[in-house]
Amino acid sequence: MDWFYSHRYTIGIVIGVIFGILARLNMLRTDYRQYPTYPHGKIIHISLGVIAAGLGAVAVPALLDKNYTAVTFLSLAAQQFRDVRNMERQSLSKIDELELVPRGAAYIEGIAMVFEGRNYLVIFTSFLASLFSILFPWYWGIAAGLMSIWMANYFKSGNKLGSIADIESVALRMDGPDLFVGNIYIMNVGLKDSRDKIVEHGLGFLVKPKNRNARVTLANLGQRQAILHDMSTLFGVYRDEGEPSLRPMAKLDMNTGTIGVFLLSQEKDIEKTTTALHRVPVLESAVRMPSEAGVNKGKGN
Repeated sequence: MDWFYSHRYTIGIVIGVIFGILARLNMLRTDYRQYPTYPHGKIIHISLGVIAAGLGAVAVPALLDKNYTAVTFLSLAAQQFRDVRNMERQSLSKIDELELVPRGAAYIEGIAMVFEGRNYLVIFTSFLASLFSILFPWYWGIAAGLMSIWMANYFKSGNKLGSIADIESVALRMDGPDLFVGNIYIMNVGLKDSRDKIVEHGLGFLVKPKNRNARVTLANLGQRQAILHDMSTLFGVYRDEGEPSLRPMAKLDMNTGTIGVFLLSQEKDIEKTTTALHRVPVLESAVRMPSEAGVNKGKGN
């Protein structure tokens, strides 16, 4: 016991760093969007996670020894992670120029914000694990680390489209050259060859907001572009550069707030596409809460 007490700072730092790294690994996923890329994109983010874990763990002994000057290094870390956000934004913006269905600026900003925020969650995890390991027996540090990873895992993802809207598959309708999803006008398709391809490969969906907040969120152009990009990434898109009539679109019914989503998928599967639409992330930058405004309270959703 005396040995553990005399080396409690070292033990606390080691446990804090380990759980900080584990938290970053737990939050690092290369999914259908293939971002971060493997292996080099992952190496970059794991390395930054190690740095964040070290900063969070070392901050505890510095505070306990009243070495407040050392804690100022956390401000340098904050600047470093803001640079990470800028790096992600610039990289994704360059890549987006080459996408057949771009992510859009709002989606890119959301991804960049996530990568910055997850480094702060790593600092939080390593700080708590280190703190409990130093002030209490080491196994309390492990318990705090596990709880912190669970909390970080909970906060790493936000709402999905299915939580704010009802999604319904509907047939596409061609009225001469005019394309409709349900009763929502999408666009004019002049070429017969393009109309034939739309009938063969096209899918239509109505996304109906559940309340007034969801209505404003879905009207956001960035959110609509995120829907189109995710669906095109998952199921492919039947188009090439220079074919504006074969472009997936999401149009707003201004009377009801319903979004008419027109997709041109290489893999035409209504059931799978409906399931995937429910899982599209709701962008933080697109979320609006007009019902929380003082002038709107008491008027319902």
